[in-house]
Amino acid sequence: MSEYKRYLVTSALPYANGPVHIGHLAGVYVPADIYVRYLRMCGKEVFFVGGSDEHGVPITIKARKQGCSPQDIVDKYHKLIKESFEELGISFDIYSRTSSKIHHKTSSEFFEKLYKEGKFIEKESEQYYDEQAHQFLADRYIVGTCPKCGAEGAYGDQCEKCGCTLSPDELINPHSALSGNAPIKKKTKHWYLPLDQYEPWLREWILEGHKEWKTNVYGQCKSWLDGGLLPRAVSRDLDWGVPVPVEGAEGKVLYVWFDAPIGYISNTIEARPDDWEKWWKSEDTKMVHFIGKDNIVFHCIVFPSMLKAYGDGYILPDNVPANEFLNLEGDKISTSRNWAVWLHEYLREMPGKQDMLRYVLCANAPETKDNDFTWKDFQSRCNSELVAIYGNFVNRAIVLTHKYFDGKVPADAAPDAIDRQTLEQVGVIKARLSDALENYKFREAVKEAMNLARLGNKYLTETEPWKVAKSDMDRCASILRTSLKICVDLAIAFAPFTPFSTEKLLGMLNLPKDVLKWDNLGNHDILTEGHQLEKAELLFAKVEDDVIQAQLDKLAATKQANLKEAAANAIPAPVEPQKSECTFEDFEKMDIRTATVLEAERVPKTDKLLKLTIDTGIDKRVIVSGIAQYYTPEEMVGKQISILANLAPRKIRGIESKGMILMARQSDGKMRFITPAERLDNGATIG
Repeated sequence: MSEYKRYLVTSALPYANGPVHIGHLAGVYVPADIYVRYLRMCGKEVFFVGGSDEHGVPITIKARKQGCSPQDIVDKYHKLIKESFEELGISFDIYSRTSSKIHHKTSSEFFEKLYKEGKFIEKESEQYYDEQAHQFLADRYIVGTCPKCGAEGAYGDQCEKCGCTLSPDELINPHSALSGNAPIKKKTKHWYLPLDQYEPWLREWILEGHKEWKTNVYGQCKSWLDGGLLPRAVSRDLDWGVPVPVEGAEGKVLYVWFDAPIGYISNTIEARPDDWEKWWKSEDTKMVHFIGKDNIVFHCIVFPSMLKAYGDGYILPDNVPANEFLNLEGDKISTSRNWAVWLHEYLREMPGKQDMLRYVLCANAPETKDNDFTWKDFQSRCNSELVAIYGNFVNRAIVLTHKYFDGKVPADAAPDAIDRQTLEQVGVIKARLSDALENYKFREAVKEAMNLARLGNKYLTETEPWKVAKSDMDRCASILRTSLKICVDLAIAFAPFTPFSTEKLLGMLNLPKDVLKWDNLGNHDILTEGHQLEKAELLFAKVEDDVIQAQLDKLAATKQANLKEAAANAIPAPVEPQKSECTFEDFEKMDIRTATVLEAERVPKTDKLLKLTIDTGIDKRVIVSGIAQYYTPEEMVGKQISILANLAPRKIRGIESKGMILMARQSDGKMRFITPAERLDNGATIG
């Protein structure tokens, strides 16, 4: 471990407009807590900072919808989030909030210093303004018709129907979400942090100085830097947030991305008013930011630039181990669609299973790519690993000790080579476990901890103390003594990951919490001969099928509700008018039949055309079709299609095309095949 006197660990401030879900936990809070618990066990001086991010437009929108104040919203969710974290065992040294007086004071002073030193650029620009509401409109307060798909109700930053990113100026017929009126353009002044001025320094600091950062973090930073940085606004027109502390800035607040990271500093000051500077202004302190991938730019480029501009000895992050996203049952977690496993609901519906969630989210953490959480996998990991491997070994070792030695740690009466060889492997596992934790590889780390339990089970299976006890109690004593030593090792190894079960295991071993020192992992002198154990309990309870089915039913109900809501709110797609009338005899002339694509290739020097060789059941022929922007040649081979077989041939790019594929064009402009519901023989006629 690198030699720092102290460790400052921060975790992304959750937005206080809703509860926390498993995506937040897997991406940020569980890995941060594991790391912090490990550092403390190593005897390091650690300060773990958390808090709620309580400013910004989404909070004002939610307050307006619910007919209450923004303060009501953040009070409700700050309390819920804080209590949920505590119940899950996230061991913050402080969990505060950005609506606190000390945060307003700290962030105001931060802005003032940069302002007085000329570190900002002042710009005047035209922005949308609601004359009736007397308010400049943030992007989310501007709605209109999406220019991409034609959907109504698109926001000024995104269309939720087609997912396209937008700007307010792109909207068709924009209007204010506050009054419904068409907004006007009005001049307004804002302050900008000139990130472009810090680009050379950032390139050297990140691209040359931190090549050890995770690939996703380093790659995203490089992409932003290679694209060229631009000045970024640090203020906005809003009535909720930290007021901009300069004359002529009435009705303006600090932009939430600017004030939120200062929350790490203000929360430290709140908890450590007398010595906060040693955590933020000492080269002996190592700072680590735990965040999700959507916060990489803010923590690696923007916040460091703010600290660099401020000067005064502020340290910069040593590492920013950002995770990717966690999906749920094959679908992206979405708060607006209620597609999530909410922490407070899990804790209520799965009492006593905090460690199971912590374990599974770590074992399945999205460290290098997006991962998927499924309830079946949750059940499998809990039952086949925590219950059947870890819990099973501990239970057997303690139950057998009670059975044969009245629950007292036996003497090492008849040691054997296998005892020594098994315990020597603990040191090997410890080294791998430590290395993984120090390099933020938490999936690998928890796997090594479980390997220790596997080692214990293998040892018991090979030594069979229940059989040995029939003829050699001395040897049985040594086997169980060795097994109990591994139980102590397991309590220490799993302590960062599963703190509640570790406490339970210490209770069974009748050991104090101060045993939980990392140096004690592999120290096999902790349990002395004659030490009395407490009664064995199941370390983990099996997760039953009905518990999992209840969660799956809950998600199914959510999906059904979303489909109903989408159908109720659906805006009919524009439909082309009906063509002129034709007779039955006209229709009878068309020979529409099924065919299968045998070969497909792009037509040279074109972007849209594919040359398809098809089997019509009556012959093999070539059709040229303009579908290359929708389907690749590889996707077409083997596909059954419907064709108009008797269309007069025509040459397209020198290739004779005999027939036409039947397709439908959707409202989003995409083309889809009209195909039979089931596979038919080639040449089957349609009509």
